[in-house]
Amino acid sequence: MTYDITAVRAQFPALKAGSAHFDGPGGTQTPLPVIEAVSEALANPLANRGHITAGERNAEALVRSARQAMADLLGADPAAIVFGRSATALTYDFSRTLAKTWSPGDEVVVSRLDHDSNIRPWIQAAETVGATVRWADFDPATGELTPDDISARLGDRTRLVAVTAASNLIGTRPAIPEISRRVHAAGALLYVDGVHYAAHAHVDIRQLGADFLVCSPYKFLGPHLGVLASRPELLETLTPDKLLPSTNAVPERFEFGTLPYEFLAGTRAAVDFLATLDPDAEGSRRERLASAYAALERHEDTLRRRMDEGLAALGPVTVHSRAADRTPTLLLTIDGRDTTDACRHLAGRGVDAPSGSFYAVEASRRLGLGDTGGLRVGLAPYTSTEDVDRLLEALSDFLRTPAGHG
Repeated sequence: MTYDITAVRAQFPALKAGSAHFDGPGGTQTPLPVIEAVSEALANPLANRGHITAGERNAEALVRSARQAMADLLGADPAAIVFGRSATALTYDFSRTLAKTWSPGDEVVVSRLDHDSNIRPWIQAAETVGATVRWADFDPATGELTPDDISARLGDRTRLVAVTAASNLIGTRPAIPEISRRVHAAGALLYVDGVHYAAHAHVDIRQLGADFLVCSPYKFLGPHLGVLASRPELLETLTPDKLLPSTNAVPERFEFGTLPYEFLAGTRAAVDFLATLDPDAEGSRRERLASAYAALERHEDTLRRRMDEGLAALGPVTVHSRAADRTPTLLLTIDGRDTTDACRHLAGRGVDAPSGSFYAVEASRRLGLGDTGGLRVGLAPYTSTEDVDRLLEALSDFLRTPAGHG
């Protein structure tokens, strides 16, 4: 199929403001169907979930449809879809719950490639129970985190490995299925940060071999929310701290307080919108999503190659995204220049590309960039060839501008 970027962009009201958005890794713009779904949910009766009043029934339907939508997106069982305030909050919740099963001397493996939300909760949970934290490093020259890097940190006392499926800083996509095989052979659980991955790749939690996978709908066109997928039988073995009257049923036992029903409506709508990216696709929503993500990856790969070639021609720009398998997210530094200045220069020309380490502070330090990081440029479903050309032109203009001038 031909990816109809014009039709896709027409669904995003925010694009009318005229900016070229390369800030998608921090949160995408929102399409009309998602906006309308949130509005419709709030415009109709809502109450705590139940089956008597219209408000209760509406809330129940919104929760069930959102669970099924996320199960279809992730290849998971809807009975093991947990909603939370954010991926960070969910990881903190599960780190505390899983730590109840650890003993002093047990080991947890974290990776320097990861966003801090998949590092610090595990370190703090390990400290609470006297467990040991072992670090897996990636190669800063290539950006690669290999299964061997993880295997080198596994032992008889390893209880959990936390690793990203795609770096939000440099895009690296580790070989999660092989990592999973080795982690499980060591008798440990695998907790995967899929926040950045789910925005660019068709997720299959079973194929990945993840015991837990978290993602954030606002990274793939939805509202601000966190989602965790697992297996019902695994969730049944875990006992979170919760209120006495709240249900002990799975997955609800892990959801604290009243769910944001309107955001669940938006999440379902975002999944449905993603499934339309290949208008020729047929079959179930899961099958249409597979076709849609294949179309999206082709579109983004084409733009990434154009961007790579344009950046290579600029000279003093260093691209730190070098892994063989990676998302269309690039981290740039510029010889002798501050990327915060570059960010401001680009913004003044209607090109949104932020500068920083984006909570991947361990990865930034490993790359030799300290806590400062660099300029992050990320593609999204609505990114066009014209956007890429505007970015390259604005960067070229910045390089011609003397330091200290806008």
